[in-house]
Amino acid sequence: MAVAGKKILEVLSGKVVKPPPVWMMRQAGRHLPEYLETRARARDFLDFCYTPSLAAEATLQPIRRYGMDGAILFADILLILDAMGLGVAFEKGEGPVVEQIASPSDLDRTPPQAAADRLSPVYETVSRVRAALPPETTLIGFAGSPWTVGLYAVEGRGKTDKSLAWRWAHGRPDDLAAAMDLISEATAHYLARQVEAGADALMLFDSWAEGLPDNIFREVIIRPTAKLVARLREMGITVPIIGFPRGAGVMLPEYVHATGVTGVGLDTAAGPTFVNATLPADFPVQGHLDPLLLIEGGGRLDARVRELLDAYRGRPHIFNLGHGIRPETPIAHVERVLELIRTE
Repeated sequence: MAVAGKKILEVLSGKVVKPPPVWMMRQAGRHLPEYLETRARARDFLDFCYTPSLAAEATLQPIRRYGMDGAILFADILLILDAMGLGVAFEKGEGPVVEQIASPSDLDRTPPQAAADRLSPVYETVSRVRAALPPETTLIGFAGSPWTVGLYAVEGRGKTDKSLAWRWAHGRPDDLAAAMDLISEATAHYLARQVEAGADALMLFDSWAEGLPDNIFREVIIRPTAKLVARLREMGITVPIIGFPRGAGVMLPEYVHATGVTGVGLDTAAGPTFVNATLPADFPVQGHLDPLLLIEGGGRLDARVRELLDAYRGRPHIFNLGHGIRPETPIAHVERVLELIRTE
């Protein structure tokens, strides 16, 4: 049930809200000078994520500066693999590096509830943020979806062509399904604990859904997401769940129909005409302004913001980006988008 005054929850309950609520993926991040100051106080990125005072501060900064309608937990999708016993590190210039798995058994070292217990600093962060947020601001917890998290475990890092994970999908589908099941069960406990700590809604990030053949998309995106959503509901988690299958393309309607998510995040390439023609008219959508356009600003940014507002005027809509905000994004451009939304 939507909480009165929380616009994002109202949208996710199927209500059209004018003007639409807004938040931006990766809004707590490197485009903010206050974030960089906070980040400098941590030993490394994992220490940043596991220090509740720092992670809570990072989560709250864009709310203080911009008055966003949603605050998304500051964490990382790979914390679950760290909790499951794989070595995870973030190397400067290289991004995340993960202990590479050879079989699903490499992910079966730690029972799911025990893995979730290891992430207790994250739940403390959620509690701290919940206590400090304005009552009208929705707190969004999150995790990576099984395919995207599993891909890092199979590949060992993110900066690859993803071909090894794709080969597992084609040549070792049972092993891949078993690995994703283990990740999914640990993730379900992790997300449930976020809700217990105060998260109002959840978001599932499938950042590497792009380009998959339709049969593989069904096997590694739709089926595991549906199982994770069903598992959360079975555990008594009733909060809205936003799915973000980045690059879903023509598979988007099937994803919405089959997974049980409450709303869907739209990537940069999603077309409003296609979205409106193929998704139920009352289904909540979120997105999908191009983060690169947000950097450039100017008249084309204004025009695109107005175009998206017009396109989804009759639909439950959360204004957001099609991917994360970039470090080089001018603060003034974010402020301009918020002005256009709030005065439309």
